[in-house]
Amino acid sequence: MQFPGGWRELSSTLPMAALVRLVLAAILGGIIGLERELKHRPAGLRTNMFICFGAAMFTLLSAQLGGGNEATRIASQIIPGIGFIGAGSILHARGSVSGLTTAATLFVVASVGMAVGGGLYATAIFATLVVLLVLFTLGRIEDAFGLKFLSFAYEVTGKTSDDVLAEVSRLLEVEHRMADNVRIAQTPEHSRVQFTVDGTFRQSARFLAGLRGSKVIESVHYGGPTEHE
Repeated sequence: MQFPGGWRELSSTLPMAALVRLVLAAILGGIIGLERELKHRPAGLRTNMFICFGAAMFTLLSAQLGGGNEATRIASQIIPGIGFIGAGSILHARGSVSGLTTAATLFVVASVGMAVGGGLYATAIFATLVVLLVLFTLGRIEDAFGLKFLSFAYEVTGKTSDDVLAEVSRLLEVEHRMADNVRIAQTPEHSRVQFTVDGTFRQSARFLAGLRGSKVIESVHYGGPTEHE
């Protein structure tokens, strides 16, 4: 394969430019991944860094090895590849879907890597700032207005598991919700029931007040929320 200007010109220009692009891709992917890592998401620091770095690497290789139309053809295969990885991060159970934000973040991180690999530094940096703004700011706005749908964990005790479950169902029936992930442990003194309920903070507060005010429920332990993505 003949490169324009020969090997000497290529070795004096390409390695440094490629190095800068790959380092910048790793940094930008790492910044987004750090936010995901701090929130204990499945795709954290290393995953986002590798995806951004890999997308930049493939874009560089496409330009150098493919050339012409082949360059865009090779780079375009990054998109279905990332889609395959993103699909693996999406979980579906009992009508509840989680992992969509993680999958979407991976998709955008790959595009940031492609932008860096193509030399569009300003575009890549701007996209990274937008992603961080969305992940940090919109989440807080959702919390402030009670819009975010979360999974809340509870543990309650009562004389029998049937009585406890009937009381929980009665309290949830008011807002047409149901308990998920129900686990029951029987002891000589009482029955202990653990479960989760999807809803907002306001709904959780009302349900928690109902549990604590119930004459059937002997004790209530609130396990806190887990965020759906």
